[in-house]
Amino acid sequence: MNNAYLSLGSNIGDRLEHLQHAVQLLNEHSSINVLQVSSVYETEPVGLTEQAKFLNVVVRLETTLEATELLSACQSIENKLGRMRKIRWGPRTVDLDILLYNEEHIQLENLIIPHLRMQERAFVLVPLVEINEDVKNPTTGTLYREELAIKEDGVNLWKKVGQVEEFLRKG
Repeated sequence: MNNAYLSLGSNIGDRLEHLQHAVQLLNEHSSINVLQVSSVYETEPVGLTEQAKFLNVVVRLETTLEATELLSACQSIENKLGRMRKIRWGPRTVDLDILLYNEEHIQLENLIIPHLRMQERAFVLVPLVEINEDVKNPTTGTLYREELAIKEDGVNLWKKVGQVEEFLRKG
């Protein structure tokens, strides 16, 4: 069984509903089991800053899928939920990024793990450390919570979450 962490973000339409639907679709996949969902955080956009704020979560899952198959499953969910890739770092209904996959280092044309810029992004590190404060950067061996200590600005708790089922509950 493989363990992975994904970052999910949305800034178009009903942001929370898009995130909930994406987590539900992940969990309904026959080869994926979502184990944890972080609280929901609201953040300013990165890159293209003239757009709406994002809601972000991190999920921990186990899967029998290989990393490239997990990437395909994530992209399928993005497409199903209306993700359009017109502008780099532009607005999106939902974005699913694989942050970590086991403790592997993967460098392919379409997939880099650990995620290339995750240690620079508090909107990734805050929810990641929330669900596992002992997770380490597989490249450096550094705890992500240590990297986070200087990067928490601009990440605001939007909704506290305790369990996957609680996250998926509407209303």
